[in-house]
Amino acid sequence: MPDPSPQQAKARKAPSVWVALVPLVAMGLLLGIGYGVYAIKAQVLLIAAAVITGLTAWAVGLSWDEMQQGIVDSIRKALPAILIMLCVGLLVASWIACGTIPMVMSWGLGLISPRFFLATACLVCSVTALATGTSWGTIGTLGVAFIGIAQAQGIPLGPAAGAIVAGAYFGDKMSPFSDIPNLAPAATGANLYDTLRHMVWSAGPAWLLGLGFYLVIGLRYGGTGLAGGSVDTIRVTLGQAFTFSPVLLLPMLVVFAFAFAKKPVIPGMLLSVVVALVLALLYQKQSLVTLAQALNTGFKPATGVPEVDRLLARGGLMSMMETQLIAFAAFSFGGIMQKAGLLDVLLQRVLRLARRTGTLVLTTVGSCILTALVTGSSYLSVLVPGELLAPAFRARKLAAKNLSRLVIESGGTIVPLVPWSMASVYITGTIGVPTVAYAPWALMSWLSVLILVLFGFTGLTMAPRVRDDETAVGS
Repeated sequence: MPDPSPQQAKARKAPSVWVALVPLVAMGLLLGIGYGVYAIKAQVLLIAAAVITGLTAWAVGLSWDEMQQGIVDSIRKALPAILIMLCVGLLVASWIACGTIPMVMSWGLGLISPRFFLATACLVCSVTALATGTSWGTIGTLGVAFIGIAQAQGIPLGPAAGAIVAGAYFGDKMSPFSDIPNLAPAATGANLYDTLRHMVWSAGPAWLLGLGFYLVIGLRYGGTGLAGGSVDTIRVTLGQAFTFSPVLLLPMLVVFAFAFAKKPVIPGMLLSVVVALVLALLYQKQSLVTLAQALNTGFKPATGVPEVDRLLARGGLMSMMETQLIAFAAFSFGGIMQKAGLLDVLLQRVLRLARRTGTLVLTTVGSCILTALVTGSSYLSVLVPGELLAPAFRARKLAAKNLSRLVIESGGTIVPLVPWSMASVYITGTIGVPTVAYAPWALMSWLSVLILVLFGFTGLTMAPRVRDDETAVGS
């Protein structure tokens, strides 16, 4: 698309800060009321916000062709991550079908110790969410089992639920199979594996500190034995439904090998899918038709135990569609904002406040938490601040993986602590513990934010930008 003619450029008005704020205020109202109060799908509301942004851009002299080019440019930058998300859908379905994920879950469940309930619940939920890429699935299955055990052993439900939620969301944000870690690099211009490795420096200490606290405080709740059989039932059911063998770790090793060798991500994922499908045919005796359906709509288990079926019924291309639609709508909004210069006006004001790296980090954290409070959406708490602040990090020569880490840890993981968010409503409805009871005990979420702010003001782990294209592994 050619640049606008001199006549078009002359007709364009320089937007004021108040004009530039119109789309953001409109989006805040639409999402805060439409999504937060009436539970209207975020995709529709984001499209409405994009329309309002388009009208604002038209008022300052932008043509439709220029707006369309802004949308296309914004989405084009996100295409690598979108393709990765589609591969994640294939990967999860194939790993479940071949028994890799069920085997890892069964091993995690075997670590349970009744004397150290809080630390064990956090650890097992972390491992399960890391392997499956789903915090909701982990909470909805293992979380329910752990809450039953806590009730039987007389352990307070607030700390028990806090340990479960903290572990599940830590594993989720560190998993290459989860939506949020894939969306954040798309919004910030980073890449998945550099982001995950960079998060180890902040999420790792937060997780260890939280686990240590659970270990110490949990000693006074020490039980005399494992009450209830829910966890044992899950392990037995997994063992009966799947044939386990160390060979089933091969699909996982393929992905890790490509990551460690800094090879392209998508070919490694597709090779892992092929290996998993072969193992599903050989070890689990799945038919080709069943596997083809699983790759499209997700694995459909029939173990006879509902809680196990709920945990395993996921993956497939279609499982990624809602996330993709949210991404397209959000990038359309951001693309028009950037093309019309509305984003530049706001960023200049942000940069005036954020004159140092520490204040820029604090501004980013505040933006993510504010978006979480207004929208109650993990996706939007990552996408909107990520898209908005990416140029500010580039201007300060800071690597995009810094911003990607920030929006994941101060956006996506704070949402379950917001009482009116969908995540909080789901958690409370699933395990029966109010948000105000478990939020203070979800230690990893709070500690991550504090550590990130500390790193921002001290400069620790704030990586400099080393290349223009940061979507390549090794940036």
